[in-house]
Amino acid sequence: MKGQWRYLYRAVDKQGQTVDFLLSTTRDKAAAACFFKKATGSHKAPEKITLDDNQASHQAVAELKAEGALPAQTLVQTSKYLNNLIEQDYRRVKQRCYPMLRK
Repeated sequence: MKGQWRYLYRAVDKQGQTVDFLLSTTRDKAAAACFFKKATGSHKAPEKITLDDNQASHQAVAELKAEGALPAQTLVQTSKYLNNLIEQDYRRVKQRCYPMLRK
């Protein structure tokens, strides 16, 4: 965004439709918790959450489960392959953004 890097948090449903998204300057536990609160606030809580290897996201989900913001029975799994459809979806955007970030 305007020459500055942003991290994209995105929630999608089973059909691959975007449920919610958040652009953040950081990729830490606070940003992940903010995204999960935003996503579950406007939609029902998910039965399953698939995350990448980022530990901040796992910590945020555990914290939200402890607070009761997410149901305790929500299944959390890590899979780099299940996220491939999501990653490929905005490939064209990344192809256009990377050249603009170079100086």
